[in-house]
Amino acid sequence: MEQRNTLVAPSLLASNFLELGKEVDMLNRSEADWLHLDVMDGRFVPNISYGIPVIAQIKKAAKKTCDVHLMIEEPEKYAEAFKQAGADILTVHYEACVHLHRNIQQIKGLGMKAGVALNPHTPVHLLENVINDIDVVLVMSVNPGFGGQHFIPQTLKKLRELREMIRASNAYALIEVDGGITLDNAADIINAGANVLVAGSTVFSSADPAATIKALRES
Repeated sequence: MEQRNTLVAPSLLASNFLELGKEVDMLNRSEADWLHLDVMDGRFVPNISYGIPVIAQIKKAAKKTCDVHLMIEEPEKYAEAFKQAGADILTVHYEACVHLHRNIQQIKGLGMKAGVALNPHTPVHLLENVINDIDVVLVMSVNPGFGGQHFIPQTLKKLRELREMIRASNAYALIEVDGGITLDNAADIINAGANVLVAGSTVFSSADPAATIKALRES
C-alpha cells in the first residue's frame, strides 16, 4: 500500500445499474485503479444502496481492487461476509465503531486491507492511536449517504493535518477522499495530501468516462 501516485477509484453508486456488467468492463479497460463500492444500510446513513450479493457479482467481473466502503452500523457482524463476497479493502466508519481497534484487527485478520472513514465533522486527531494499523484513511468530503453533493472546502485543511500526522507517525496509510471531486478541484485535493480520489458522478455522468478517469489521474 506504499504507492504514492494518484489512484482513481470510480464509485459504482453513480453507474447505470441496468448495465452494471458493461460499466465494470469499461472500468477494467480504463486507467481506474480501484472500484469503489458504497454499502448503505438506511440506519448509519439516510439511504440504502446495495450489499453483499451485488458485490459478489461485481467481483466476478472486476479485474481491479474492490474497495468496499461500509456506511453501516455494527460492521463487525458483516466483515467476514464481505470478505467472501470479494472485498480487497474494507473501510468502516470511525463513528460506527465503538471498538475501532478491534474492528481494524478483525478486517486484517480476514486478509483484507483495513480502512477507516471520517465524516466531515470528525477531526483527524481521533485516529492518532490507530494510524499505524490502518491501510487507508477515507476522508469524507461530503456528508455520506448520497452522491452528487458539493465538496466541503474545510476538507483541504483536514487532508493537510492528516498527511502531517501520517508523516510524523511514520505510518503508511493512503489518504482517500470521497465526495464532490471534479476535474476542477482534483489538483487542490491531491496537493493537500490525497493519494486516492473517489469519483462517482464526475466519471459516470461524463461523455467519456475513461477519458475523465485518465484526466483525474493526471491532475
